[in-house]
Amino acid sequence: MDFGLKGRRALVMGGSAGLGYAIAEALVKEGATVAICSRGGEKLEKAAKQLGAALAVPCDLNQPGAAKRLVEETVAKLGGVDVLVVNTGGPPAGGFESLTGEQWQLGFQSLWMAAVDGIQAALPGMKERKWGRVVLVTSLAAREAMSNLTISNGLRAGLLGLVKTVSNEVAQYGVTINAVLPGYHATERMTQLGLTDEKVAPQIPARRLGRPEELAAVAAFLASEPASYVTGQSIVVDGGAQRGF
Repeated sequence: MDFGLKGRRALVMGGSAGLGYAIAEALVKEGATVAICSRGGEKLEKAAKQLGAALAVPCDLNQPGAAKRLVEETVAKLGGVDVLVVNTGGPPAGGFESLTGEQWQLGFQSLWMAAVDGIQAALPGMKERKWGRVVLVTSLAAREAMSNLTISNGLRAGLLGLVKTVSNEVAQYGVTINAVLPGYHATERMTQLGLTDEKVAPQIPARRLGRPEELAAVAAFLASEPASYVTGQSIVVDGGAQRGF
């Protein structure tokens, strides 16, 4: 299937590692001109070189206004952003009573305001061109509360409402926005949380952690021309781990 992404300009937040890297790689393979961002340093430059990314932008999405500046810089250098992949780091783990107000504020900035600022900055150009794709990478925690991930559970659920609301406003302009909800995938984040394949696999019907490229394939489809009639959706990629339906 031709995804129709040749020549499209894509910006992938958090594209230097993990799921973001896999998505950026999938978009490059589809012929898109891809920009990636992360906090910077050698890791970002190395990832950009490996991917063949057109642009690597150092950006700390935990800082207020950073996502807006990131989109503006990418637009200035690439001439526009046709595909925006919102992918930010997970907030601190912990039970409700153990978390501080500062941790909640940091989580809100990273998960919520980075998404809001980035989307707001990208939408005008997409609407003007009558074509655009926003893919929000969130988590299974948006649908089902996960143990010890209180901030993630609380904030990510609301992002699904944001996706649906925005999708209704921009669909008439040829712009879609969808959320991808990864379950347990083999990434550095899972290692940090102590969620190894040995520990988690028995809970997953597929009996294994997901591969980042499997999630990336879904994201790339949602960014594609053939997915033009898919919008406002929240798609779980979890090997069947979600208990609800």
